[in-house]
Amino acid sequence: MKHAGPDALDQLEPVLDEIRRLDGLKEKKRGSFYLGKVWLLHFHEDLAGFFADLQDGDDFVRLPVNTKTQTRTLLRRVAGAVKSAKSGCLRAAE
Repeated sequence: MKHAGPDALDQLEPVLDEIRRLDGLKEKKRGSFYLGKVWLLHFHEDLAGFFADLQDGDDFVRLPVNTKTQTRTLLRRVAGAVKSAKSGCLRAAE
């Protein structure tokens, strides 16, 4: 599975726009978001569709981003990670 290329990111742009609205995230490269020093989120593409890798503890969890329900789940989880970091639960975000 490869990192999402420009065409895939074009299709994911509405999702990226929602993520950009979250306070505290920095998009160092299109579709690649950091929370402080932590690489929090990036996207992949393959024949099965689009996927997001979201940091969960010391690892990344891969979430599909192909339906409205999957997109809402991703946005909810990203918002939760940002909230956790602000409350001090994401240690590398300092």
